[in-house]
Amino acid sequence: MSSSIHLKKSIEHASMSCSEPQEPTQSRPAEAMTGIEKILMKEKPEVALIQGDTNTVPVGALVASRLHIKISRIEADLRSFDRQMPEEINRFVTDHISDRLSAPTETAWQNLIKGGIREEEIFITGNTIVDAVLQNLVMVRKKVSILQKMCLASQEYFLATAHRAENVDIKERFKGVLEGPFIICNEFSLPVIFAMHPQTVRVLQTFNLSVDKIQNIKRLEHLEFPQFKSNARLVLTDFCGLQEEACILGVPCVTLRDNTERPETLEVGANVLAGTNPGEMVSCVKKSLDSSLNWRNPFGGWLCRAEDW
Repeated sequence: MSSSIHLKKSIEHASMSCSEPQEPTQSRPAEAMTGIEKILMKEKPEVALIQGDTNTVPVGALVASRLHIKISRIEADLRSFDRQMPEEINRFVTDHISDRLSAPTETAWQNLIKGGIREEEIFITGNTIVDAVLQNLVMVRKKVSILQKMCLASQEYFLATAHRAENVDIKERFKGVLEGPFIICNEFSLPVIFAMHPQTVRVLQTFNLSVDKIQNIKRLEHLEFPQFKSNARLVLTDFCGLQEEACILGVPCVTLRDNTERPETLEVGANVLAGTNPGEMVSCVKKSLDSSLNWRNPFGGWLCRAEDW
């Protein structure tokens, strides 16, 4: 293809001015639409590659569609089927106005067919995240070990993260997310390191909740987090991408949600759903640690060629 643009990168530039937390949420898509339209009209690509599920993703797809630019959707139909999640609506809208869809797995392909997408528009390609994870592992070996800096040993700690609105924006669920790691730390005699997302930190302050009982870190450098998660004994998270990455890395995962966009991780035994009840979290950690780690990677690799797009 002679001209294409990766819209995720362009969206990041276009939406920088409207992503500050003090800005009203309703104004951001409108500002992103204006910014993305300027970029696409200037670049005049034949194809826009769209990846992700943030609020600016369907905005970018709508702008590209209105400008008669072909849309190539990466990570198509990663679905939780929970319409209460903003990300689920974003995925649904974007998938249904795209011209070509890269389904990472057979399950995603089947979901697209059931959703009314024409078979000739769908390609099973694997997922770019596999290549990204493996590439990052090579790069982090050249860096100073974050484990040494934190006096941690490989396989001797649990990693926890949480930032999804359905968890951190609801005080009672958020309390469970914070209480669970403390109980797990005592139950299994291993530290739980809670990597705090900026949104999580903001909500902590809003709810006036304390994290004194658990070890937490507010900031990790770009190549420190891959090292951190690849050496963890187990991961607790509500982030769909981390579920997938843990599966690729061979690290057991306990998901702090009632559903997941990565059902393949459940099917191969790499992941279990715990929700935010601390007792259930403890039970799921025990189940995961007692299970075999010899699952297959269900996500393949990124199999597309440039000329296909």
